[in-house]
Amino acid sequence: MAVGEAPILIKKIKKGGGHGHHGGAWKVAYADFVTAMMAFFLLMWLINTTSPEQKRGIADYFAPASVSETTSGSGGILAGTALGEDGAKGAGSMAIIEEMSPESKNPDDGKASDAAKAIDSQASSEAMKEALEKREEAAFQSAAQSLRQSLQDMPELAELSKNIIIDQTPEGLRIQLVDQEGRSLFNEGQVQPNDRAKLLLRAVGKIVNQLPNRISISGHTSASMNGRKADTDWALSSARADASRRLLQTTGVDPDRVYQVAGKANSEPLYPDDPTLPGNRRIAIVLLREAPVLPPNNGF
Repeated sequence: MAVGEAPILIKKIKKGGGHGHHGGAWKVAYADFVTAMMAFFLLMWLINTTSPEQKRGIADYFAPASVSETTSGSGGILAGTALGEDGAKGAGSMAIIEEMSPESKNPDDGKASDAAKAIDSQASSEAMKEALEKREEAAFQSAAQSLRQSLQDMPELAELSKNIIIDQTPEGLRIQLVDQEGRSLFNEGQVQPNDRAKLLLRAVGKIVNQLPNRISISGHTSASMNGRKADTDWALSSARADASRRLLQTTGVDPDRVYQVAGKANSEPLYPDDPTLPGNRRIAIVLLREAPVLPPNNGF
């Protein structure tokens, strides 16, 4: 070293801490991870606790309502149109023009619509008619079952069960009170029903009152033993049918429901092979298959 020159000193500084390679960045990353996990579990909890309607409402809330569903640039009226769907240069405007043009509509659409309405009306009328027929059929079956049950439940009628025949005809539900050998319902040549006939007619009246149908009553006689038909049978059968009508009305049957009272003598035998049988002498009461009588003061 020369005289007068200052010595050169080199100073080394050693940094302390010992853990400088870790730093503090991991704390920020960990905090972000915990925040994300909290948000994730909060989202899962919300999904688990909301109802389907609430989820649908949330989805609708975030759905972009202003997005156009057309293929044009936007969904507005004055927006542009897309190419190629109708073979022309614009799908939107061409479709609107065709829809608004009266010439573009099929002139036969009105006739086809009227024909379809007529078919629908006819089908509905037939369905209603079928439903009414089924309901009437069920009502007839219920009435017949009720009458049979009454004959079984009442001791005074049980022995007369053979004097009654219940069946259904094209006219309606037919209830026939027939004579049996030794058990006639009318004394010979008499018009008024005897005690047996009165019991049966009262039982029939209770069943008739359960239905609104009109009633037809006819009287029948049998042929004499020599096969001859007496002229007096017409008057006798008519009088017996009318006497039965009066007795039914005493049980509460409305007189307006009586459609017909007829005497048929022995012209329609129940047993055609032997018109002389006692069973041909009978009173036939028919609940007719038709609409019930309109009540008085119905407004028409």
